[in-house]
Amino acid sequence: MFSMRKYFLWAAPLFFIVAGLGWLQQIEILWKLGLIFGFSSIAIGVGHLKVVSGYQYTFWIITAVCAGLIYPDFFLHIGSFDMRNKWLILIIIQMVMFGMGTQMSIEDFTGIRKSGKGVLIGLLGHFTIMPIMGFLIAKTFGFEPEIAAGIILIGSCSSGLASNVMTYIAKGNLVLSVTVTAMSTLAAPIMTPFLMKIFAGTLVEVHFFNMMMEIIKIVLVPLAAAMIHDMLKNYGETAKKRIYVLTILSVFWLTIVIFFGKSFSISEEGTAAHILEIINFTCGAFIVGTLYHLLYKIYPKIDAIMPYFSMFGIIYFTLVTTAAGRDNLIQIGFLLFLASVLHNGAGYFFGYWLSRLSGLDKKSSQTIAFEVGLQNGGMASGLAGAMGKLATVGLASAVFSPWMNVSGSLLANYWRKKGNQEETEGVPDTV
Repeated sequence: MFSMRKYFLWAAPLFFIVAGLGWLQQIEILWKLGLIFGFSSIAIGVGHLKVVSGYQYTFWIITAVCAGLIYPDFFLHIGSFDMRNKWLILIIIQMVMFGMGTQMSIEDFTGIRKSGKGVLIGLLGHFTIMPIMGFLIAKTFGFEPEIAAGIILIGSCSSGLASNVMTYIAKGNLVLSVTVTAMSTLAAPIMTPFLMKIFAGTLVEVHFFNMMMEIIKIVLVPLAAAMIHDMLKNYGETAKKRIYVLTILSVFWLTIVIFFGKSFSISEEGTAAHILEIINFTCGAFIVGTLYHLLYKIYPKIDAIMPYFSMFGIIYFTLVTTAAGRDNLIQIGFLLFLASVLHNGAGYFFGYWLSRLSGLDKKSSQTIAFEVGLQNGGMASGLAGAMGKLATVGLASAVFSPWMNVSGSLLANYWRKKGNQEETEGVPDTV
């Protein structure tokens, strides 16, 4: 497969030439398919070049944006089925979060004992700098309310696993990075709707409790399923027995709900209904976590494959969001990209200097810069989909996510090379 990639890389210029000729000759199908196949070939082919192989996922995102812009109707519906279906979005975002969760462990949530000060600075920076900058940038650029709310939303979400990857590349404080990601994820059900209510409450209707429930469903429940797998994999027999008992009880409970749920006299809009829904999803987490662990015992390599499912899910969101918001993106795409550069850059800059001024060392400060500057774009897309506003509120995440991957990779490699030079030359720890 590795040797095959170079042929895709060589084929990419040919596809772009075909696209150019099709544009000049006004042959629509030639330039459209030429562009899509050209970007697809690059996405496959860059894996052949070690220097840019880390950008393969980013090129797939760019391909998804291109395809969504060119053939929006094709990617919004398959026959009569709407690809923006609420349940489809929920399942895919849960798959994304579960895939990310399999790369974490319960130990990640206990790292605060080792890096307490850094974690507090990271959380403070993440949940102040990014929503405030999102609000200021949205107001400065004068985006329409729902687009502006999308920028604030991505700034109010937790950090994602991309920050852990960038910290690893930069040789930063990986324990601190993983702990801040874990803690910001746990804080998201409260902090994200709270920040949205403050900064975007006048732009879109924000239901605090409903958004909190959605975050629990799309983030914490799949993360819990992944942690159940972690416990079955790494903890003793006592823990395993307890989880298996809870899994059997979960199956029993969901069976009752499926066959006799309609007899429950509970208002669908009431608090009790939301609580029941969370209980049902939690039971589902036990079942999924246990079944996944049984699959892992048969095929241990599945843990290494799961991140690719997460990547697929984010590419899906990018494709559908771009297709749904095509008209808006054509009008304000450049401004949104500029906003993403400013927002992301502000996160790196203020995250780094907040940490340095607070007394953290350089490596820890670089780590906090990634934690503040890189948001969970999948979570933002999932929430926008749950709100039924993928084409507007979800548009920012479709633009911001690719740039965050590019800028994070560039900055991580720069800091890594700079750190290697300083170690070689014996340069003291100065900025």
